[in-house]
Amino acid sequence: MISFGIKDIIDILLVATMLFYIFRTMKESGALNIFVGVLAFIVTWVVVDKVLDMKLMGTIMDRIIDSGIFILIILFQDQIKRFLIDLGSRRRGLRFLTRLWRPEKEGEEHEAWVMPVVYACMSMSKSKTGALIVVRRSMPLDDYEKSGDIINANVNNRLIENIFFKNSPLHDGALIIDNDKIVAAGCILPVSHDTSLPRYLGLRHRSALGIAQATDAIAIIVSEETGNISYAYRGEMHLKLSSTDLEHALSEISKDQ
Repeated sequence: MISFGIKDIIDILLVATMLFYIFRTMKESGALNIFVGVLAFIVTWVVVDKVLDMKLMGTIMDRIIDSGIFILIILFQDQIKRFLIDLGSRRRGLRFLTRLWRPEKEGEEHEAWVMPVVYACMSMSKSKTGALIVVRRSMPLDDYEKSGDIINANVNNRLIENIFFKNSPLHDGALIIDNDKIVAAGCILPVSHDTSLPRYLGLRHRSALGIAQATDAIAIIVSEETGNISYAYRGEMHLKLSSTDLEHALSEISKDQ
């Protein structure tokens, strides 16, 4: 007789939660198709080896599974790194308890970088000046900062506009903000190859989505062709925002630390 108790229910819930988290992470990083393929292979392996008891095919698939762990670590090293940083972040772990004891006050002030970035984007949008601004959150961006020129200046909307001025040598790269400081400019970012991204979007948008898939940073874009303001966050692109929409989005994300 098969016994089914509370421990089994907890076990199923934990596995379901883990699979949901992995699914969401793969979707945000643009690697969902790989995840679905791996899941289909595992299901096939279980059916062949455990249900149908096919010895030869089961043995071959067992060997693939044994070596496949190392292949998956190589393929998903960025996602694994992101998962471990999220898991080990004390700020995220204690955020829920903090909000219970200290409810958010209505009209709470923005982070210091939010309004200068919004004002700079508004001005650059009117003049159709292309820009790509990345704001670090919990995951480090050291490798990307080193690819550009170090600035280490306070966040200032006029400085941001001057960096992205069309004759500036730094206007083609990304500007990175960390702890209310403009850390570096002219930085090189990973380019996303997500096929769901509209074809009319250029390299700035693809670079913004690339950094949003590889890290938990937020990337704000001003289109040089249309002047439209957009941002990428957690593997998703949000297009054609008003200045009010941008301010609200940045404020909400800055609180979610």
